[in-house]
Amino acid sequence: MTKRNKIIYWIATIWLCLGMTATGLSQLFKVQSDGAVAPPGVYGIQYLGYPVYFLTILGIWKILGVIALLVPRFPLVKEWAYAGFFFLTSGAIFSHVAKGNPVAEILPSLLLLVLTVVSWYFRPANRKLVPAAQQQG
Repeated sequence: MTKRNKIIYWIATIWLCLGMTATGLSQLFKVQSDGAVAPPGVYGIQYLGYPVYFLTILGIWKILGVIALLVPRFPLVKEWAYAGFFFLTSGAIFSHVAKGNPVAEILPSLLLLVLTVVSWYFRPANRKLVPAAQQQG
């Protein structure tokens, strides 16, 4: 892996993990950015048509996904985390588009989607899943 690719990987991964941790914790604890308990996350999730308990599920998944990406080894778990982040962010984008929300409300999810793809694409070989055919030979 070239130094350039390693730098791209770590910048995208750290930025992705910071974003997922921040949004995951706020969803898990249902806290606003100004520290008040409940709204915008609660109102936002209800506006999109999802139940409030979905925030807890999303928050837990995001925190577990961040842990999976940052701990060494376990490439299969990392693949699942990347897939989960991809489905989570693309689902958020679709939900906002379906509601006719402005682009400004879609951009955070789009940014996290791009960071997910960039991090996945530039991940080092020791963080990739090795096909069974290559393991034997």
